[in-house]
Amino acid sequence: MADKEATAGTKRWQRKEKYKGKFEKLLDEFKNVLVVGVDNVGSLQMQKVRIALRGKAILIMGKNTLMRMIIREKMVANPKLEALLPFVRGNMGLIFTNDDLAKIRQVVTEYKVPAAAKSGTFAPSDVFVPPGPTGLDPGQTGFFQALNIATKIVKGTIEIVTEVHLIRKGDKVTSSAVALLSKLDIKPFFYGIVALHVYENGSTYPASVLDMTADDLLGKFMNGVGQLRALSLAANWPSELTLSYHVASGFRKLLALSLATNYKFKESESFMKAAAEAPKSAPAPAAADKKDDKKGKDDKKGKAAEKKKEEPKEEPEEDGDLGLGLFG
Repeated sequence: MADKEATAGTKRWQRKEKYKGKFEKLLDEFKNVLVVGVDNVGSLQMQKVRIALRGKAILIMGKNTLMRMIIREKMVANPKLEALLPFVRGNMGLIFTNDDLAKIRQVVTEYKVPAAAKSGTFAPSDVFVPPGPTGLDPGQTGFFQALNIATKIVKGTIEIVTEVHLIRKGDKVTSSAVALLSKLDIKPFFYGIVALHVYENGSTYPASVLDMTADDLLGKFMNGVGQLRALSLAANWPSELTLSYHVASGFRKLLALSLATNYKFKESESFMKAAAEAPKSAPAPAAADKKDDKKGKDDKKGKAAEKKKEEPKEEPEEDGDLGLGLFG
């Protein structure tokens, strides 16, 4: 019995030493590491990924404690590996490569398999139940009523009236939702290897950065340049970013002085020529307004005079007896 235990212990030690040598070699040979999550990923799926990565990258799994121990030992010679240490936790694996990380991630994430919902797990995506016939008999109507799902009976089967948002992304899957999806034979989730973080020669960043194109990076860079320029102008602190603005502002002041004093220099000649050729007969806005007001008043007076002239004078009524009295 003791011999068997000793033999088993020796084999475990040999496996650890073999794994340690392989892991140390990978850390020395490759500068880029893709940290991936492997929750709910089966062995067959992992095998397909390894085959797809052959010649491009190497996927390695193992106990996190052993991996951290090896990384700490290698940190003595390569301190950059310390940045990788915090990501060695949970159900994860490491993909070592010197190839394009974006292409490697695309290859890895292509292999997904449909899976049924499990009670107590967190939903990786939203789940919708489409409207239409369910194929269930009317005796199970109470089950849908308990879930507040509107239904109707059509040709002897239960039919869902409207689309139902059954599970939201990130929420815990309930047993009632699992029972409903099982009755409807719906496998809502797709599980596969998920890229989490990137280690690139001592630098680490989220794997989502790999989605960014050169145009996206240039846009973000120019946005930062614009914010620095605005801050420099607001603080009145000259810098290379604001040099063109200060030069333009100084030229405008010189041009204004040149036009005001009629002092010419090479850059102002074209502006002075344009100012000299500009029409001078146009009345000033204030004078034009006064002239229009005066004209309007004169027109009103003229119309009032014409109206008064056109009105006929009323003649006094003649008294038929005037001067024709009895004693006149």
